[in-house]
Amino acid sequence: MRIAAMGGGGFLMEPRNRRLDNWLLSLTGKRRPRVLFLPTANGDSPRYIARFHRAFDNGSHLELFNRTVRDLRSFVLRRDIVYVGGGNTANMLAIWRLHGLDAILREAGENGTLLCGVSAGANCWFERSLTDSFGRPLRPLRDGLAFLSGSFCPHYDGERDRRAAFRRFVAAGELPAGWAAEDGVAVLFDGGRVADIVASRRGKSAYRVEPLRSSSRPVEHRYSATPL
Repeated sequence: MRIAAMGGGGFLMEPRNRRLDNWLLSLTGKRRPRVLFLPTANGDSPRYIARFHRAFDNGSHLELFNRTVRDLRSFVLRRDIVYVGGGNTANMLAIWRLHGLDAILREAGENGTLLCGVSAGANCWFERSLTDSFGRPLRPLRDGLAFLSGSFCPHYDGERDRRAAFRRFVAAGELPAGWAAEDGVAVLFDGGRVADIVASRRGKSAYRVEPLRSSSRPVEHRYSATPL
């Protein structure tokens, strides 16, 4: 199973910088891959959906608030990429589970569909994550899809309270060891292991954050992202 977790960026945050989106398309090895956008985390925002279709000429989207697709399984499994947008991670996961989409996404990933997303669309694939789903202060979210082990934190350099909160929760054991990505950075996992770290801009990084025994501070390992 291949999953690309983006801390920020892509067409939703950098509409004039297509490097991350083009990189995602290239991972399929297809000339015109079929991309499915899931805008659930943002309440199926028409604005988000319109921006997606401007960015991807061979794309489709799936609305669940005003659901019109009866056979979700066949609709999802026909796609080469599932791209999950940002927003409220907790609400998105609850809605996916209500519609049975969580099991379909696992099947899609196991069948070779590239799973990816930004912010909430990155958090969702992990066991746990740092979220603003319940407002500030940031809190641990403990019921992710668990397609990937450990935890995740997006916007590591884009929001001032993210880094300190993630480090604190990992050190306290409220979040397991995990990965954090700066805005514009994508971490590609293949079979649960990191296969690549890339960025839409130079000077960007991802981080591995792990608890340290007998210490209130975690260990933070920095990994420079390869600029696209």
